[in-house]
Amino acid sequence: MTKAERIALISFPIILAIGFGLAWAGSQNGQDWNGLALFTMSVGLAFVVQWVVFIPAFIQQTEKFFDITGSITYISITSFALFSVTNPQPRSFLLWAVVLVWAIRLGAFLYRRVHKAGKDDRFDDIKPSFIRFLNVWTIQGLWVAFTAATAWAGITSTHQTGLDAFAWVGFLAWLVGFAIETIADQQKSAFNANPANKGKFIQSGLWARSRHPNYFGEILLWLGVAIIAFPALSGWQWVTLISPLFVTLLLTRVSGIPLLEAKSDRKWGGQADYEAYKQKTPVLFPRIF
Repeated sequence: MTKAERIALISFPIILAIGFGLAWAGSQNGQDWNGLALFTMSVGLAFVVQWVVFIPAFIQQTEKFFDITGSITYISITSFALFSVTNPQPRSFLLWAVVLVWAIRLGAFLYRRVHKAGKDDRFDDIKPSFIRFLNVWTIQGLWVAFTAATAWAGITSTHQTGLDAFAWVGFLAWLVGFAIETIADQQKSAFNANPANKGKFIQSGLWARSRHPNYFGEILLWLGVAIIAFPALSGWQWVTLISPLFVTLLLTRVSGIPLLEAKSDRKWGGQADYEAYKQKTPVLFPRIF
C-alpha cells in the first residue's frame, strides 16, 4: 500500500465523522420523515449517491461522470428535502429554486468541458487505486453536504416564516453572483474556443477586473443562499451557516485559486503582459474602476 493510499484509508472515516457531525447539527429543530430527521437523511443520501456511481466509474476507470454526479446530487437531494417536508413555505421553495438553477447550469457547463477535453488529468494517478478513487467520491459527498447545508437546513426547519427582507436581499445577492459566474464562464469558454487565442490568457471582460471572477460569483451566490435561509435557522442549525465560509475557504485556500494561480505562473510567469496583468488585477474581488 502506497503512502497516498494509507492517507486515503485514514481520512475516509474522518470524512464520514465530519459528515455525521454536520448531519446531527443541521437536523436539530428540523422536520422528520417517517421518524427520521430529514436533514440527516439528506446528508446521508449525498454520500450514497456518490458511492453508487463510484462502482461503475471504478470498473470502467472513468471520471467523466464525476462532476455531473455532483450536480445531480444537489438537484435530487434538495428536491427530496423540499417535497418531503410538511406544508413547505415560500422560503423553502425559493431555496430549492436557487440551488436547482445553479446546479443545472454548473453541471451542464462542467459536463461539456470534461467531454470536450476527453478526460480530467487530475484523476490519472487516482483512478487505479480503489481506496483513493473511493475517497475522492466520498469527499465530493461531503462537499455537496457542506455547500448545500444552509439551504437544506432552511428547507427542513420547523421554524418557517414568510418571505421577508432577508429573502429578497439574499436572492439579490444570489442573482448577482449567479450572473457574474455565468458570464465569466461564458467569456472564458468563448476566449478558449478562438484559435487565435491559443497559448494566451484571458484578460478581457470580467477577467479584466478579477483574475477569478467566476469564483467571486460562486462565493457571492452561496452567501445569498445563507441570507435567504437565515431567519429559518435556530439552535444547532446555525452551524450550517458554515456553508459560504466553506465555499470561500475551498476556492481561495485549497482547490480553486491556489491551483490555478500556480498553473498560470508555470505557463506564463515571466511574460511582461502576464506580470502586468497580475499586478493590476485583483485575485478575487473585482475592481470597480
